[in-house]
Amino acid sequence: MIKAILIFNNHGKRELYEFYQPYSEDTQQQIIRETFHLVFEREENVCNFLEGGLLIGGSDNKLIYRHYATLYFVFCVNSSESELGILDLIQAGIAGAPAHAVSAVKNMNLPEIPRNINIGDISIKVPNLPSFK
Repeated sequence: MIKAILIFNNHGKRELYEFYQPYSEDTQQQIIRETFHLVFEREENVCNFLEGGLLIGGSDNKLIYRHYATLYFVFCVNSSESELGILDLIQAGIAGAPAHAVSAVKNMNLPEIPRNINIGDISIKVPNLPSFK
């Protein structure tokens, strides 16, 4: 079972988080700080799984993470979850994000681009731009 999804930057600033179990706001902030310190202090060449912090449940839980550029994507899960399955889930989410963004831009209902702009005596012809549709 997924207990939390945390995304934070290299400085520990949370970018996005979602808890799937009830925790007070203060406890959530402590979990984010503890998780950041556990993940950030690890070497780059070690595996992406580690035992959960004390606040999220200790040895009965796991932290599964990936570090991309300046962001850490961390899933806090119980011990019955598959580590490789969660890593695949993180990878699919990251790889699918650009394609989703391009699709959203293509489907935007934008007004037509003006071809000629006239301001007083000045006339500007706008070149044809490639269509995204």
